[in-house]
Amino acid sequence: MKTLNCSDAGFDCKAVVTAATEEEILAMAAEHAQTVHGTTVTAEMADQIKTLIREV
Repeated sequence: MKTLNCSDAGFDCKAVVTAATEEEILAMAAEHAQTVHGTTVTAEMADQIKTLIREV
C-alpha cells in the first residue's frame, strides 16, 4: 500500500491519500488538489509528488 500526505506537498492540510498503486495516488491527489486547494496538478508537479509517495 502506498500513501501520500498532502502536507508533504507543501499544503497546510492533514489529508492523506492511500492507494495500491502510484497511478491511483496521483489521480486521487490531483482530484484533492483541485477540489480542496483549487490547484491543477501539472506534469512537473506530478513528478515532484511521485517523490513524496511512501510505501506503508
